[in-house]
Amino acid sequence: MDAKQFPVTHTDAEWRKLLTPEQYQVMRGHGTERPGSCALNFEKRAGSFTCVGCGQTLFRAKTKFESGTGWPSFNDPVPGAVETSEDRSYGMARTEVHCSRCGSHLGHVFPDGPPPTHLRYCINGVAMNFQPE
Repeated sequence: MDAKQFPVTHTDAEWRKLLTPEQYQVMRGHGTERPGSCALNFEKRAGSFTCVGCGQTLFRAKTKFESGTGWPSFNDPVPGAVETSEDRSYGMARTEVHCSRCGSHLGHVFPDGPPPTHLRYCINGVAMNFQPE
């Protein structure tokens, strides 16, 4: 992922100014927020979830579901909004999800979600903003 040039780019210093320390650790350092620590986990209004790094709409509220994991979970992203890559960190094989516009780490996708996609996009809440309808 790091070799790809994204439409929205910033220097490391610029990212550090744009993001809170926790957002920077998650989005640029591929970290994970504590489960259950983000208010977006409980967001139930109609609207959209956008990338903190660039403002791109990532998920519609109608695709959000309660996974019981402690992170906001979705079964379908906005077409073209996210990209995936292989993540072999911590001795595991997972699929990382990142923003297609700025490359920021968002979370991971797993094949244990509800129909119709059967996917669970497990996304760090600090990487998103919520825009109500």
